[in-house]
Order: sequence, then C-alpha cells, then structure tokens
Amino acid sequence: YDPTDNKPAPITESQILMPRRFDDRRPDLWSVFNRTQENLTKGGLHGRSANGRRQQTRPVQGIDSDVRLNRALWMLADGLRQLKA
Repeated sequence: YDPTDNKPAPITESQILMPRRFDDRRPDLWSVFNRTQENLTKGGLHGRSANGRRQQTRPVQGIDSDVRLNRALWMLADGLRQLKA
C-alpha cells in the first residue's frame, strides 16, 4: 500500500474501529485505542487489493514490529488526549 497514490486502501477506517466484542463499543478514547490496537495487531480484517483480489490482514508477529506499532499508537492516542484536554 502506498499512501501517495490515489488508490483506495485495502481496509477502511471503519474496519479498524470496529469492535470485536459487545463490551468494546464504548466511544471513549481508551476503548477506541484498544479496538484500534487489537484490530491492527491481531489481523483478520478482510479487504480488496487495488486489482480487486481479496486480501486478509495478518497478525503482527515480530516483537520489534509490535513494539514499534504500539508505541506509535500510544503517541497518537496521547496527542488526541492532549487536544481534548
């Protein structure tokens, strides 16, 4: 995926924000952070590539990649918290 081209992303924002359990439906920042983190790290989201082929996201398995992703998500969530405060 290349964000500089004008092709749609294989998965959508709504898929990333979709709760996997009923209890995760709260609209607060912590719940949204946890949903985003879970959906990005566990994989299993279905989408279509630019040429129309079906794709499914894979879980993050490398420790370094997992730490880097979680650190970036935490920085984004902290930035949103500071904007709302």
